[in-house]
Amino acid sequence: METTSTLSVIEKALEQGKGVLRLTPTWVPRSFCVPGRRIKLHPDDYYVLGGERGGIDERWFSSTTPAKNGPLTGENEGLSHVVFNDNGQEVQFLLKDAVNELKGELIGDRLWNEYQAWPMYSKFFDNMGPLPHHLHHNDEQAALIGQLGKPEAYYFPPQVNNHGGDFPYTFFGIAPGTSKEQIKECLQNFTKGDNKITNYSSAYRLEPGTGWDVPPGLLHAPGSMCTYEPQKASDVFAMYQSLVNEAIIPEELLWNGTPKDRIGDYDQLMEAIDWDLNVDPQMMANRFMRPKPVRPLEEMEGYVETWVCYKSDAFSAKELTVLPGQTVTIKDSAAYGLIMMQGHGKLNDWNIETPTMIRYGQLTNDEFFVSEKAAMEGVTIVNASSTDPIVMLKHFGPGNPDLVL
Repeated sequence: METTSTLSVIEKALEQGKGVLRLTPTWVPRSFCVPGRRIKLHPDDYYVLGGERGGIDERWFSSTTPAKNGPLTGENEGLSHVVFNDNGQEVQFLLKDAVNELKGELIGDRLWNEYQAWPMYSKFFDNMGPLPHHLHHNDEQAALIGQLGKPEAYYFPPQVNNHGGDFPYTFFGIAPGTSKEQIKECLQNFTKGDNKITNYSSAYRLEPGTGWDVPPGLLHAPGSMCTYEPQKASDVFAMYQSLVNEAIIPEELLWNGTPKDRIGDYDQLMEAIDWDLNVDPQMMANRFMRPKPVRPLEEMEGYVETWVCYKSDAFSAKELTVLPGQTVTIKDSAAYGLIMMQGHGKLNDWNIETPTMIRYGQLTNDEFFVSEKAAMEGVTIVNASSTDPIVMLKHFGPGNPDLVL
């Protein structure tokens, strides 16, 4: 139960920010990953949580979703915090608490009435090598373990991809002509070394400035580019590949999304695979995304805005570029979170800037959450540089009214 003082702080924060909340960086380690070191964390801090927790290779944005990182998971791990100056005193509280208190005033009545929550988050995923071939369960499968299904999408921002890592290719799906028996045999061989499941998949070269749509049930082995990943508010997954870059994947991750009473049942693992989606012969045509302008370029004076994630009904994302020396007012029909990728200036009354390097625990001026009301009224962005564009990524919840392609 929130105290009256906490509630008043949340209300004051929204009022002081004129509908825009400033968020703190949210760092998440993964024990099975090697950091790609492109998410601007100080070099000394990638393993600041200790070797057992693994390296920090994710930063989560606008998250009201706790990370599912096993028994060592830290308190509030994965949850975004709002930072607010209350009469000279710095106060922090969870974005989740702000959503629960402010409801439609923050995220809009449309989303609150349907979800009673902020139903998405985004992240930087930054691994030096590829991840195992894995999938995220759909709502029906995830409900068996008390979670939500997880569609997600990728965009590869040029600003954080000065190098592609060890393997900038992603496997998607299952090669047409593969039988279910062949995939099931791979799963049964999980504990026998390399189960060779990617023998039955195709890898696609990753290109900065483009993206991919990844629905639930689609096997994918993400490549080593630093990836901006909008997704549904869930952390459900199961690893189907047993050996990656000579690293053995623990068997417990194969059964990660399986109900306890069906652990050991390979038919359950097969049921989580959306077979038709995986063997789609038009995988690239149906899942690949190039940015699309939100309106004709000649109508955008002083800025360029594109849709970068637009094939899912669970979320969407835009990239906004404000040209050097320009002041623009941008209106959106839905609440959104944003992360700065380049440049500095003002967003309404807030200073916005893009740090080069961040210490663990340090505050920044690069991440914000914009209420639906403020988005609809329009935020005014001033680019203070005569040479450097402002670039930001904006992540939206389901059913964005502006998403008409």
